[in-house]
Amino acid sequence: MRVRSLAVDIALAAVLTLVGVVGSAFAGAPDRAAVPIDAPGFALVVAAALALAVRRRWPLPVLAAVSAVTSAYLVRGYAYGPILVCFMLSVYSAARHAAPARSAPYSLAALALLVIHLFVRDTALGLYGLIPVSAWVVVPFALGFTLRTRWEAAVRARAETIRRHVDEERFRVAQEVHDIVGHGLAAIKMQADIALHLLAKKPDQAELALSAISRTSSDALDELRATLAVIRRTRADAERSPVPGLAGLGGLRRRMADAGVHVGLATSGEPPAALPVAVDVTGYRIVQESLTNVLRHSGATTASVSIRYRPGSVVIVVANPVTETTAGSAGMGGLGISGMRERVLALDGEFAAGPVPHGRFEVRAQLPYGGRT
Repeated sequence: MRVRSLAVDIALAAVLTLVGVVGSAFAGAPDRAAVPIDAPGFALVVAAALALAVRRRWPLPVLAAVSAVTSAYLVRGYAYGPILVCFMLSVYSAARHAAPARSAPYSLAALALLVIHLFVRDTALGLYGLIPVSAWVVVPFALGFTLRTRWEAAVRARAETIRRHVDEERFRVAQEVHDIVGHGLAAIKMQADIALHLLAKKPDQAELALSAISRTSSDALDELRATLAVIRRTRADAERSPVPGLAGLGGLRRRMADAGVHVGLATSGEPPAALPVAVDVTGYRIVQESLTNVLRHSGATTASVSIRYRPGSVVIVVANPVTETTAGSAGMGGLGISGMRERVLALDGEFAAGPVPHGRFEVRAQLPYGGRT
């Protein structure tokens, strides 16, 4: 980008040099100007134009140089001409590419240099010339300052957008890891408690619990590795990678059974030909986190999962009996409930969690996937 900008500025300087020489020759012809332009005059015009070749790299030195050259040109009495275009472009460049705290003083100094000719030369404008001469500075400075302000606002907005996307991605990754690790650890803890309780009296059953611990930890590690692998891959690779979905609830039921919780699964309605990936993954995570809460915060040994497909949405209900342990657990689910709610609301769905009649705790989510609702 810097090389391209430099090439553009060099080309602009070359064009302005050509236009400056031709235009000054026309404006400063003996029959048009009180002081015909000569070799020193052409030299000043060329110097002002060529200085603009580095206007973006060194905007303030360029403004200082062009201002001095332009002032000298006007003090010598040459006619107004293309050199003023070079001057105004240098003011614009200073306001556009330098901080206002620095470009403003330089522009004021440039204005001071420019008005010298009004008092040195015997001009008809006199003090009235301060108005148009000031405009040569104020107008390009205002334009450059405005464009710089808009550019800075766009840069800040882009940075904020990137930061927000990074934060959202971090939250998504943290939620995925929380769901995977939390469920696995909760199941392992339940199985370990069973093994410790049976180890002395019924070592054979304790061995079964330890085997379940091995399977659960292996499944959790495999799922965690798959999730991390998707994160490390490109978006295209990630879209082709397998992701957990409602079709994988059978494995989740088996792990819960190993942990001592029987889960009934009921499915009704006609599922769509292709359930959106976001809905499929969210549905699976809701069931997984809900059953994890059953292990962590409830003494229940049973739970039920209902998946109902409706036109345009899928309704997921996970329920378990409320035991004394559950009733005494304040804030059941900890961050899990809020995490599930965030997932559902991100898809414009509906979420509810809490006690329901008949002594049950229920998690209910409705996830839209298009079509009629």
